[in-house]
Amino acid sequence: MSKIGYARVSTKGQNLESQLDMLQEAGCIKIFSEKVSGRKAERTALEQCMEYMREGDTMVITKLDRLGRTTKQLIELATTLEKRGIDLEIINMNVTTKDPMGKMFFTMMSAFAELEASLLSERTKKGLESARARGRNGGRPGITDDKKAMIQSLYDTQKYTGKQIAEMVGVSRATVYKVVNESKENS
Repeated sequence: MSKIGYARVSTKGQNLESQLDMLQEAGCIKIFSEKVSGRKAERTALEQCMEYMREGDTMVITKLDRLGRTTKQLIELATTLEKRGIDLEIINMNVTTKDPMGKMFFTMMSAFAELEASLLSERTKKGLESARARGRNGGRPGITDDKKAMIQSLYDTQKYTGKQIAEMVGVSRATVYKVVNESKENS
C-alpha cells in the first residue's frame, strides 16, 4: 500500500521539478517522470509506473492533465487502475478515487480536461489561420536565393564537406544537402 507518483511535461523545454517536489511532499516512495505529450498513446514512464504498481497502491499525480488529455484516455486508465485495485489521487484537486464521490468527480473532470485540450487546439488553429490571412505562415524563414547559390557553388567545387559548407554559409548541414538535392531535381 504505497504511493507511487507520476509526473509529465509535454516538451523538453518544460521543467518537472515542481511536480516532483509536490509528489515527494505527498509521500510518494517512487516517482516515474517523462517529457512527452499527453496525447501520445505510448508513454514509457507511465507504462513503467503501471507495471510497478500493485493492488492497494495509490497512483499520485499533481494535476489531471498530467495523466492524459482525452476523456476516453483518462477513463480507460481509471478503469484499469480500478480493476487492479489501485487508487488514484490528484493533488491539486484534493481528489481520490477511494470513494464514489471521488470516482464521479474524476469522470467529470476528465470531460473538462478533454474540453480544455480541444479549446486550446481550436484557438491555436484559429490563430494560425488569422496569421496566414495576414501573410504570415509561421515556421522558420527560408534561406535566400543568394545563400542557395553560394551553397551550390561551394558544393560544386568538391573542396568542402557538407559540414564545412554549412559553417561557412551559416546554415545546418541538412540544409546544405536539401539545397543540393533540390538543385539536382530541378536540373
